[in-house]
Amino acid sequence: MKIEKKEEAFDQQLAEMGIRIKDADNFKVSENVFDEVTLLALYKLVHKKWLTAIGGSISTGKEANVFLAERGETNVAIKIYRVQSANFTTMSSYITGDRRFSHVKKSKKELIFAWTKKEFSNLVRAQEAGIPVPEPLVWDRNILIMSFLGEDQTPFPQLRSVDIEDPQQTYESIIGMIKTLYTKAELVHGDLSEFNILYHDHPYLIDMGQSVTRDHPRALQFLMRDIRNVNRFFKKRGSAITSEYDIFNAVTGLNVAKP
Repeated sequence: MKIEKKEEAFDQQLAEMGIRIKDADNFKVSENVFDEVTLLALYKLVHKKWLTAIGGSISTGKEANVFLAERGETNVAIKIYRVQSANFTTMSSYITGDRRFSHVKKSKKELIFAWTKKEFSNLVRAQEAGIPVPEPLVWDRNILIMSFLGEDQTPFPQLRSVDIEDPQQTYESIIGMIKTLYTKAELVHGDLSEFNILYHDHPYLIDMGQSVTRDHPRALQFLMRDIRNVNRFFKKRGSAITSEYDIFNAVTGLNVAKP
């Protein structure tokens, strides 16, 4: 079936669900994104009034696509993990050792569902700890709906693309978030960098599917990597950087990291 026919068929399926397509020119259908599993999850979310329209793409990551969407008059972000093309091996390394998901079966589909639930749970914990993150609204199978971080229909930019007015203050704020995430939410982000931080007046942490609990076997390794990434970025922007070992010790209270 040609791509035009597939798009027509998909548009018809969404119309039957009651979903409007916004900005059709920028809404590109992909078999890897909107498979039968995803359509079933979409149907349930629409039926429960969590979603009324889907718009253009906000971002395309290694494992998921994020689209601008609507819930009534409110803009939301809908993150869809690709069941067919997600990196099973990479995701397994973050799931394995997480006591919350020790029951998850080894099938790819079950892993993706667990990953989606994991990101939802991590966002809840981060938000409850007072960290600026997208508000998690609901999840089903491989779909996560969150608040939209942006103005009008434009998402806030990634930190790497921002001319930061006060890099030192922003650096210290992000280091503070790392500590709060560890001490209050009992999580390590696990993939923190200028790509997974949005900025508008202040930084927001995003993409927390890979975040692990403090008791994860690789939590301290991931924490040190997060700190190094943040230090690397802000050092290039002239900020006064605190030693990664001092930050690690201050965050964990373990006093074990040394040059």
